Amino acid sequence: MLKEYNPYLEYKGEELYLEGVSLKALAEKFGTPLYVYSGSYIRDRIKAYREAFPEALICYAVKANFNPHIVALVKEEGAGADIVSGGELFISLKAGIEPSKIVYAGVGKTVKELEYAISSDILMFNVESLMELEVLDELAGKLGKKARIAIRVNPDVDPKTHPYISTGMKKSKFGVDIKTAKKEYEHARKLKNLQVVGIHCHIGSQILDVSPYIEASQKVVELYYELIKEGFDIQYLDVGGGLGIKYKPEQSNPEPSDLAEAILPVVKEVKAKIILEPGRSVVGNAGILLTQVQFIKDKGHKHFVIVDAGMNDLVRPAMYEAYHHIVPVERKDRPYIKTDVVGPICETGDFLALDRELQAVERGEYLAVLSAGAYGFAMSSHYNVRPRACEVLVEKGKYRVIRQREDYQYITFLSI
Repeated sequence: MLKEYNPYLEYKGEELYLEGVSLKALAEKFGTPLYVYSGSYIRDRIKAYREAFPEALICYAVKANFNPHIVALVKEEGAGADIVSGGELFISLKAGIEPSKIVYAGVGKTVKELEYAISSDILMFNVESLMELEVLDELAGKLGKKARIAIRVNPDVDPKTHPYISTGMKKSKFGVDIKTAKKEYEHARKLKNLQVVGIHCHIGSQILDVSPYIEASQKVVELYYELIKEGFDIQYLDVGGGLGIKYKPEQSNPEPSDLAEAILPVVKEVKAKIILEPGRSVVGNAGILLTQVQFIKDKGHKHFVIVDAGMNDLVRPAMYEAYHHIVPVERKDRPYIKTDVVGPICETGDFLALDRELQAVERGEYLAVLSAGAYGFAMSSHYNVRPRACEVLVEKGKYRVIRQREDYQYITFLSI
């Protein structure tokens, strides 16, 4: 079952290994909480996207996991970057990604961020409002540049995912209504410092059923032909990302080939280059969060396993009521118990699992929280003045630290 999450994850004897590296040994060497990522898995996922979409530009969604070493790794496999902030642009460029492979979305781009991206000559801004068009035009003019743009359209398709990560509905803050998008395109064409080159669409995240992509692609292609008819030179069709991953044992990992079977027949006559923005499906099941059991508490009506990783390390369970599968780093011959796995944060909502059937554990032992490579460390915080975790990359039996564990001096360094 573990290999359904990650083919490089396995028990050797009774001890858990990732890419031939003992997770217990890593926890003992570097302490916990500890994020561990499989480099081979990440490479495999980018290769799978490139094989499924051989003519497309694959832009890794940096927000999923922004560690520069991870971004450099996807760059080595030929990927570009999908960014949503100036910080993500900085990391992408630092990792060696060419500006000509960077697309920039996000509803609240600041003047500083826009100027940084214009000066960097990125491939395309995915613009989300009429006002953003005007601001971008003004800034590009001041810098003596011409900014390439697509407009993000909402096809009003239900992606069948958590409402907080459903982004392509009419009521969403993202993009413009596809039914009125031609008005924004006509306005953009009149702005002398902008070059209209694409259409952008992103319907949501953690999508396990690829059928919504078919409907969304059909609507985008319909707009594409309408714009071509009006004389627009649409060179790029950015269909976004959002492909989901296996979190629960009963779920399956949709493959990039499944997405290709849904999208490619719809766009086969389109002359524009296709862009995809995978994030979670690249790094999600590459990552594991290791945590150590601090205390066991049995209140009679309720049992708790208290660990050293909390909602500051992995906020998804608290924020989305998300499920993450948890397994022992060392299997023991013990009965299973129903328990809550909770962290040290001073919040009732600080949990990693509720009413979960787990093998009984003891103080000092380690648990592995699976599917933690995406939106794990990237969403972590210093809440309760807790230093953020160390990150380790393993590949083919070797490991290296890609981000050191923080300490209290780090947290307070910039305080005045």
